[in-house]
Amino acid sequence: MLDQSPARTLLSVRDLSVIADLESGPRTILDRVSFDLQPRQILAVIGESGSGKTVLARALASWLAPPLRVSGGEVLFEGRNLVDDPAYARRLAGREIAYVGGNPAGALDPTMTVGTQLVEKLRAVRPEVSAAEARDKAIRLLQAVHIPSAARRFHEYPFQYSGGMMQRAMIVDALISDPALLIADNITQPLDVTVAAQILKLMRELNAEFSTAILFICSTLPVACEASDRVIVLNKGRVVESQTPAELVARPAHAYTRALIDELPTLWQGGPDPRHERPKAERKAIMSVRDVSKAYETQGKSGRALVQAVRRVDFDVFAGDNFGVVGESGCGKSSLMRLLTGLERPDAGQILFEGEDVGAGSAKRLRALRRRFQLVLQDPYGSLPPQSSIGAILEEPLKIHRIGDRSERRERARAVMSEVGLAPSLYEKLPVGLSAGQRQRLNVARAMILEPTLLIMDETLSALDQTEQGKLLDLFERLQAQHGFTYIFISHDLTMVRRVCSRIAVMYLGETVEVAPNDRLFFDPGHPYTRALLSAAPTLEERRYRPEDCLMEGEPPSPIDLPPGCAFASRCPDAFDRCRVENPRLFSRGGHALAACFLNPDPFDPTEEEVIHD
Repeated sequence: MLDQSPARTLLSVRDLSVIADLESGPRTILDRVSFDLQPRQILAVIGESGSGKTVLARALASWLAPPLRVSGGEVLFEGRNLVDDPAYARRLAGREIAYVGGNPAGALDPTMTVGTQLVEKLRAVRPEVSAAEARDKAIRLLQAVHIPSAARRFHEYPFQYSGGMMQRAMIVDALISDPALLIADNITQPLDVTVAAQILKLMRELNAEFSTAILFICSTLPVACEASDRVIVLNKGRVVESQTPAELVARPAHAYTRALIDELPTLWQGGPDPRHERPKAERKAIMSVRDVSKAYETQGKSGRALVQAVRRVDFDVFAGDNFGVVGESGCGKSSLMRLLTGLERPDAGQILFEGEDVGAGSAKRLRALRRRFQLVLQDPYGSLPPQSSIGAILEEPLKIHRIGDRSERRERARAVMSEVGLAPSLYEKLPVGLSAGQRQRLNVARAMILEPTLLIMDETLSALDQTEQGKLLDLFERLQAQHGFTYIFISHDLTMVRRVCSRIAVMYLGETVEVAPNDRLFFDPGHPYTRALLSAAPTLEERRYRPEDCLMEGEPPSPIDLPPGCAFASRCPDAFDRCRVENPRLFSRGGHALAACFLNPDPFDPTEEEVIHD
């Protein structure tokens, strides 16, 4: 690492401008951006989609590609202008200036072990380091980022890492060359709240231990404030504000910053929300999940093994309701989604949609059922066929179900575009020109066009910034009021779930460990894992649950080799001997609230069916 002194500036950006050379003419992406970054400082950059955050990150890492180019200004690293010396800038990339992106899944070669790739990276940038030295350093860094059993994990392949572990492995990949500057571009946005909290804590530790300056790009203001020493706010390519986190929240100087703060959803502010309670007379189950389990066979070192993905899950979703499913990566949310939509069949139990067993019928019958329930996926880019026009994408479900003639399908497609806020002029266009928010509106329109009674949203908003999320949540509320949809929200974003869901199930290692009405879950959770999730949720509010009391370290146990007793016991601050030998069933807490924890006083009586299914 370059010799550093706290008194001097490591990175000085002066009037940096970037343009995109388009057929229609040059378009400004960054407009005279200026800031300084000191050694050991963490500087956050916040702004909505399109503000120029990622372009800024790539410009500093010398990764701009046509049609983007720097049109003016300076990037001074240790006093040397990288804009005027691209060869020097390329030599620094990966050595003194490291970059970590927000999509770790495709960042490593799946055919090589993680450790091999880390060693190759270090020896490529530091040829004087021996293979043994590189291996020892890689394992030390894997330990430093809190990857359990680092020496063993060193020899594992990327597919054997969870999403949170992969993100930490990518931080190791960036740090292994001892960079002076780490550029972290939206590294917490795809992660669930507990893993994201661990990553933020880790960044602070690494910043102090390795003296690395960090430029932290993010889309959520609470995360930016929690992670950094200073925050700069980007709006339409310009820096509109630069303050410490405390000053920014207490006294925002720019109207755009005030708008970002005002639009933040809250977790506890204002107390319980009466909108989350529905009269008992309205309760009619539209989907019932009855003791559902699903395991997947995998090939391990010692032969075949079973991954227990979903275990004895049981809940009802009521007509007109918004039912949330939350939990960490690997808790079984996506596997449950595949079962709910009939993409896979459960090994045990039933999933009843309007009284019909989703997993028991023929393919023809399932197709008919799917007309009445639809899935909206997470990825706004990979979920749309790039070569089909927007009109063709919308008309396809109508063709599959043989609904209407060509004119009627076109009319229905245009009508649903209008409902979700897509301009009619986009009908013949390809989705390539749409923003992430517009793409998700298109996905919602594609699901709506069959007029279903149930929409299943699988992390539908997780790829969007807080501004776009707010717009889509407003859209969902309006559509539900108009059409009476029932929603299932599968998400790791507790602020979104708090805003829109009336009842919520919390999953951990394939099980439902808590099911409760919205206000009960947020103000009086019955399971230590739920409290840990709430303590980790990014917010500007005063927390009801302190991370130091609730937040667990490390990874969940392996779903292949589950421990005896409660699966959460190894991470639970309140666990006692009984927890390690006996797995608790759901305990009734009254008021339609359940929690699988021995700390609750009254065990659930299975004859009291209304406790779960009322």
